[in-house]
Amino acid sequence: MPRIVGRFAPSPTGPLHLGSLVAAVGSWLFARAAGGSWLVRMEDLDTPRVVPGAAEEILRTLERYGLTWDGEVVLQSRRLKHYDAALEILLMDGNAFACACSRADLARAASAPDRADPIANGLYPGTCRGGLPPGKEARAIRFRVPAGRIFLEDRVFGPLSEDVAVAVGDIVIRRADGPYAYQLAVVVDDAEQGVTEVVRGADLLSSTARQITLQRALKVPTPSYAHLPLVLGPDGRKLGKRDGALPLAGQDEERVRTALASALRILGQVPVDGSPREMLDEALRRFDPRAIPREPHRVSES
Repeated sequence: MPRIVGRFAPSPTGPLHLGSLVAAVGSWLFARAAGGSWLVRMEDLDTPRVVPGAAEEILRTLERYGLTWDGEVVLQSRRLKHYDAALEILLMDGNAFACACSRADLARAASAPDRADPIANGLYPGTCRGGLPPGKEARAIRFRVPAGRIFLEDRVFGPLSEDVAVAVGDIVIRRADGPYAYQLAVVVDDAEQGVTEVVRGADLLSSTARQITLQRALKVPTPSYAHLPLVLGPDGRKLGKRDGALPLAGQDEERVRTALASALRILGQVPVDGSPREMLDEALRRFDPRAIPREPHRVSES
């Protein structure tokens, strides 16, 4: 049986909060319960949003919570040549093409009065699929999404399926302003790091079928997937750094234990008293992935 490799891949755009702790603890439990490795990768390609020092603070926070990782921490910003190579493969195989469309072009196409397709809003209309329009220059690179449904057995949400070509059309894999898109980078990284299971928040469920189509085009393995319940703020929106979610960095041990207990409860597990390390060890011994709920967890005002 192949060795299990899991990973936690935060974006260093600010400190970790309860929602990201749930993802970290969940992915750690899945990997360690199978006797596998747990990797940490910093998804720092969107450089304008990266906060200086945030990556180091995230690592210190993980250590305070007893979440130890294997091997070196990988930074996406240092892996551009790997994305270049993957893009070249897709272009050579005819699975990617240059696109000249701006957001304004796509908005006009979606709102055109002769547009018969009711799902056109947000769906790439295929303008540049057959080549750039005369006089237009390439802005982005898109992946030529094949027709057909992608079927997935998620370890929390069960059987899922999506026809990516119908849902979103051809997706951007290198943006007009230069950076590689998340969808391509994560597929390349997971394949080259030997990741066998992806455990992350349910907000990324919609990305999964897109990533599977890319995996198939690049002829790399598809890992298993488990999507964890989202943590919502008091207003019902996903808890996020930009919303001022209470950061985990710099907390004393009592607050660390309280937050860790909350994360375990959100994952359907029963926390015990003790140090963070003892809490994790006992959670690992008792870990029951069948108890993980699908419903999001809403935090109170307090």
